[in-house]
Amino acid sequence: MSKARTLLAATALTGALAAGLAAAPAQASTAGTATAAASQEAQGSKHFFGPYYSKFGGGEGFGKRSYFKGYWIKQDGRYWFHGDLFDRDRDREYSYVWFRWHDKFGTHTKYYKTFGGRHFTKFGGFKKSNGFDDFKIRVCEGDDRFDDCGGWGDAF
Repeated sequence: MSKARTLLAATALTGALAAGLAAAPAQASTAGTATAAASQEAQGSKHFFGPYYSKFGGGEGFGKRSYFKGYWIKQDGRYWFHGDLFDRDRDREYSYVWFRWHDKFGTHTKYYKTFGGRHFTKFGGFKKSNGFDDFKIRVCEGDDRFDDCGGWGDAF
């Protein structure tokens, strides 16, 4: 009987090991999928907006207007804005991008200017807990930051 028990125990152990090895790749695959989903959530998905254009000025055509386009992401509970301002006519007049946002502290406005182009990375860091609920963009072009301004575009 002792040999029969040993043989039965060895067969059971071999079967358990085989079942464990067969399940391991499936569990690794599930863990990899969960890790990828968590990584994407941590980075946030991109929400694209724009392009928003300046107005026509000085008889220039649509192809010469300045514009801004970009995207926002939610990362670690904050909203971050990324984008690019392009000046397509290269006429040595500034292109301006205006950012306007609203939170529980009121409405805030900030602008930037450039001669050629400007890249924005991680502008903002706004939090819903601070009442952040609106983000608008407009583009202007000229000698003054109020020249040939397009309308406010709703980016968030």
